[in-house]
Amino acid sequence: MEEAEKGKTSRYLRDKKGVSEEARENLKKFTRIRKSILDALKEGEMTIAQLSQKLSMPGHEVVFYLMTLVKYGQVQTGEIDDMDEYYSYKLKK
Repeated sequence: MEEAEKGKTSRYLRDKKGVSEEARENLKKFTRIRKSILDALKEGEMTIAQLSQKLSMPGHEVVFYLMTLVKYGQVQTGEIDDMDEYYSYKLKK
């Protein structure tokens, strides 16, 4: 029996149907925001509120993108503040 090639189904569908303009725009937006978060964290650890202010983004959007970066191992949690209220986030080494 022939072993299935990894990613063959998605490649077939992409070639057959193409990628929607909406999907392309969403990927561009994600890439731009990802880069801005990673660049901000190069300066040092930051909380969600600090990132939100620095990037001029609503907190809920920062949380969404930040948790995605945590999930995929690009960002990790740092220290918790003195009041035990907010975690900071930093680049994963």
